[in-house]
Amino acid sequence: MRKELGKWLMDIAKYLVTAVLLSSIITDMGNSWILYLSVSFSVVVTLSVGLWLVRDKKKGSELWVQLL
Repeated sequence: MRKELGKWLMDIAKYLVTAVLLSSIITDMGNSWILYLSVSFSVVVTLSVGLWLVRDKKKGSELWVQLL
């Protein structure tokens, strides 16, 4: 269940980036820095939460042991 929700959140981040890129290509958005800032923040939040939910705790702990 957690992995599916994480994948879903990563898809949302991908769709946000795609929507902003397509809309900026199709229309002249001018100086809409607030839109880019809010979408960037939303992408960072959804992507980080999605990656956090998808991570494998077992592999993560093995990675730290390998680094030490």
